[in-house]
Amino acid sequence: MQLDLNLLAALDALLEEGSVAGAAARLHVTAPAMSRSLGRIRRTTGDQILVRTGRTMTPTPYAIAVREQVHQLLHQVQGVLAPSRELDLATLERTFTLRWHDSLVALSGPALLAAVREQAPGVRLRFVAESSVDTPELRRGEVDLEANANRPGAPDIRAENVGETRLVVVVRQGHPLTRVDAVTAQRYAAGEHVTVSRRGNFGSALDDALARLGLTRRVVATAPTEAAAFEFARGSDLLISVPEATTRSAVADLGLVALPLPLELPSAPVYLSWHQRYDTDQAHAWLRGLARTALAACGTA
Repeated sequence: MQLDLNLLAALDALLEEGSVAGAAARLHVTAPAMSRSLGRIRRTTGDQILVRTGRTMTPTPYAIAVREQVHQLLHQVQGVLAPSRELDLATLERTFTLRWHDSLVALSGPALLAAVREQAPGVRLRFVAESSVDTPELRRGEVDLEANANRPGAPDIRAENVGETRLVVVVRQGHPLTRVDAVTAQRYAAGEHVTVSRRGNFGSALDDALARLGLTRRVVATAPTEAAAFEFARGSDLLISVPEATTRSAVADLGLVALPLPLELPSAPVYLSWHQRYDTDQAHAWLRGLARTALAACGTA
């Protein structure tokens, strides 16, 4: 049997996108051409692969079963047919997309960009905001590197713990908690709080720690970023609990004060994550190394 390896790429795109139009856009071909490829795949496998369910397409049980195998096979074929060459940073031209927590962009982004510009002036960095929901861009290759406190659970996503930072309480200068001998858990719980959550969650591990002490706190608002939360604290008695590394510029520039968190909690981790397809990509490995250094230099490691 003679097989067209282009069908492997088409099948991978169809299974990833779940539609003919999406797969066509991914591979930069026309929708009719992708539809013909789907027809050939169906004839070759004897399976429908995708079936219409209302306005959407649903993968068959066979398609679901072979999805990961197809992706791995395509990656292996690409490695054989396009072997890596020696990396020349001076001539490298590439755009990397990074989805980092906003505080990590502020803390480590400048150092990373400076290192990239010095070593590979043809490389560009695209920092994009985190989404309020889990998104598949990392698996689809649309995001090169993620950096946040979440360890991905997908088996095809690499995750490396590159640092950690403890939580502190941020308040305005002159806040009542700045005038006490010690910030106790009771005093902390008695205050009104603003949580930082890109998903709008009012609760966190802090509430679990308070509950173990028989305490509860009142959360009056959530903010999507530390920068927004700090603005709430500047003119009020609201309490913000954030990683210590994110408070440095805020304390200096916004007139805020960082106080010890009176709870026993493990340090907040920082994970650098990427898809396994980039494990042997020399340029990607180079960028990962610079990212680790930038995160460590800013005190998150």
